Amino acid sequence: MKNKLLNWFIWVAVLGGILLGTCILSLAIGSSEISFKKIIPLLLEGKGTAEYSILFNLRLPRIILGFAIGGALSLAGVMLQGMFRNPLVEPYTLGISGGAALGVCLNIVLRLNHTLGILSLPISGFIGALTVILLVYFLTLRKGLLKVQGLLLTGVMISFICSSLLMFIMAVSRAEDLHGIVFWIMGSLEEPNWLLIKAAVWVSLLGLFLSYLFSLHLNAFSLGEDEAKSLGINTERIKSLLFIFSSLLTGLSVSICGVIGFVGLVIPHFMRLLVGGDHRLLLISSYLGGAIFLILCDTFARTIISPLELPVGVITGILGGILFIYALTKKQLVLGEK
Repeated sequence: MKNKLLNWFIWVAVLGGILLGTCILSLAIGSSEISFKKIIPLLLEGKGTAEYSILFNLRLPRIILGFAIGGALSLAGVMLQGMFRNPLVEPYTLGISGGAALGVCLNIVLRLNHTLGILSLPISGFIGALTVILLVYFLTLRKGLLKVQGLLLTGVMISFICSSLLMFIMAVSRAEDLHGIVFWIMGSLEEPNWLLIKAAVWVSLLGLFLSYLFSLHLNAFSLGEDEAKSLGINTERIKSLLFIFSSLLTGLSVSICGVIGFVGLVIPHFMRLLVGGDHRLLLISSYLGGAIFLILCDTFARTIISPLELPVGVITGILGGILFIYALTKKQLVLGEK
């Protein structure tokens, strides 16, 4: 047991160190490069300078948001894959991103953001995501039972419907609205509102804390639903809580940053290859891994064709696809296999 705890501590420490190094790298790299030696003095005493403004107003908010959103999406992916016992399930499979995108697109087309303010965009996205969550849940619930396969199929169909409605809206939209819709769909961490950033961080960290209430249940689910029942677990209640909890984390992430794919699919796979299938370690490892991955992708997105910027969803798609192919070659996509 002591060796296991030591192993867990080492993995968390290593991932934490990589995350810290990634944050420092992201602060230093950009169209205006800043020396590593200058970063801490600038943050502490450089107020009023152009370099301080670049660090504090442009790069630091993106890093903090990348930490929160990357962690939340990976956490949601781990919980959904554990519940479904299906390594191909990700947060967006259940139609949550489609609902959020539809809500934001309707907001843009109806010009609600001009009358209600910029905060109406994430609020509309969250309302859209919440609508899909409730729709999928109640369409699947039968006599108090939540069938996971029915939940997955319903989510996929709702996702297709939302995508079709989204394409219809884009087809009839004005040219000036179309650009905003397309850029939002591809995802971005460019969010200047500190209220939203702080909300994302607190919800993400709270999600990490609460996820540990389900860590042993997820370990039991990896053995099969019947085995989990034999261990005294109320599987229907736990499935409902896991679905709603992970969906809300995803809905919040999508409503703030748009659709950023592959994080919740690839990172849990990659972490499972590294640390194994025990969710007591896998949850925190995936959270840190997701944060590292998204911050790195955002750094590439804003520097690879500098001074122009790519949507971060483009980079996560490319790098995530490469990592996923690597995971496939390892032939270890069965949950819990080491």
